[in-house]
Amino acid sequence: MHINPERSTRPDYDLLVRQVVSVLEGERDLTANASQFSALVYDTLADLNWAGFYLTVPSKKGEGQDLLVGPFQGKPACARIPFGRGVCGTTAVERKTIVVPDVHAFPGHIACDSASNSEIVLPVIKDGKLVGVFDIDSPVLDRFSDEDRAGLEAMIAAFIDATDC
Repeated sequence: MHINPERSTRPDYDLLVRQVVSVLEGERDLTANASQFSALVYDTLADLNWAGFYLTVPSKKGEGQDLLVGPFQGKPACARIPFGRGVCGTTAVERKTIVVPDVHAFPGHIACDSASNSEIVLPVIKDGKLVGVFDIDSPVLDRFSDEDRAGLEAMIAAFIDATDC
């Protein structure tokens, strides 16, 4: 059962990993679990204006892959992002977490919400396949720390273990 502590810029990530396991227990569907995961993150971490998934899909141009918006919390977002474009597309290509203290300094940043100032994007990889990325935006500059990166990576690992992708 999810117990909502005060939103925090320094959350207890060990507790959040346990909450991911608890909230997703008994359900393996990607859409359901991604929805629950996005809500948990958005409800628990302070100073966010968007948290959600972009899922890997074939490109509309017929070759390559894109990221298509999936379950999220926040304002309407960019619907489709090509691999290699912006922070999400770069994360998809590099398959590693990217922390951006100031999105306005990131080459090729896509401004889906002009209120966003910092961002962290984590790859979602299961059995060597890129399922998509998990994107979090904040209106606060330099919002995401190494502690956030490590904690969110642990939460994504728990999500992947609990989900059929």
